[in-house]
Amino acid sequence: MASFDLNLLPVALAIFDERSVSAAARRLDMSQPAVSVALNKLRRSLGDPLFVRTARGMEPTPRALALIAPTRDILQRIDTDVLASENFNPASTTRRFTLALSDIGEMTFLPKLLDRLRQDAPHASLLSVTMPPPELAAALESGAVDLAVGFFPDLKNRNFFQQRLFSHDFICLLSADHPHRSRKISIEKFLSLGHAVIKAEGRSQEVFEQFLLRRKIQRRIVLSTPHFMSIPFLIASSDLIATVPRAVGESFAQFANIKLVEPPFEIPSFDLKQHWHRKYHKDGGNAWLRAVIADMFAG
Repeated sequence: MASFDLNLLPVALAIFDERSVSAAARRLDMSQPAVSVALNKLRRSLGDPLFVRTARGMEPTPRALALIAPTRDILQRIDTDVLASENFNPASTTRRFTLALSDIGEMTFLPKLLDRLRQDAPHASLLSVTMPPPELAAALESGAVDLAVGFFPDLKNRNFFQQRLFSHDFICLLSADHPHRSRKISIEKFLSLGHAVIKAEGRSQEVFEQFLLRRKIQRRIVLSTPHFMSIPFLIASSDLIATVPRAVGESFAQFANIKLVEPPFEIPSFDLKQHWHRKYHKDGGNAWLRAVIADMFAG
């Protein structure tokens, strides 16, 4: 095998089918001398004339006849199994897709994504995971995680592709019974209230915390918690204030006795993106899921 040129096999098959060197050259888009050279190399490699010129054209020897069937099978398998792109069918796939999401990412993306999968890929399933940045990078590379969707500023080396979906800004939460009535809270009122602060694994809250640090704004922190989901109930039953990504606040307002007020300053927004490893850029299932997420959330 080390000395055998596999590129010669299509030449043998073309000559067998066409019974002519010139016709084989046209079929292979090669010159006739190039086909003749290839045939001579094949003859030397196999120690047999393989094709003999007769009045009926190039007739195969018994050695050539034994060669053709496995050659045709090999080339067909290369064409269908190696060179052909993956034909991913969402309607029939039973694949489990794994997404890296923060808890607020689950609130933002999963309800709509699950509904879309029920329609387009009814036999597929989703697994949502969360992990530290170094572990996430390794999981994307190994294929254990298909996509990381949300705010992942650490996934920025050249092995990762990314696509921006939309931007998030921030909103403040107060109890619906709180005496504050205007749509925007003043800086004086903001600083006078007790604050509930979320210190979650997701990186989005860092944007807000870093903004306060740069502006040297100090709040009176009454509660720190790593969990977003307790916040709407804590705010609804207290006089505390919390600052969260806008989409999260809008979700909370649908089921908790809270109201949304604009913060007293312009807080920088942040981009939510989907990230994937370059190894899986051409993977049919990964590409399909990326296209679905972009169609639903981009912009």
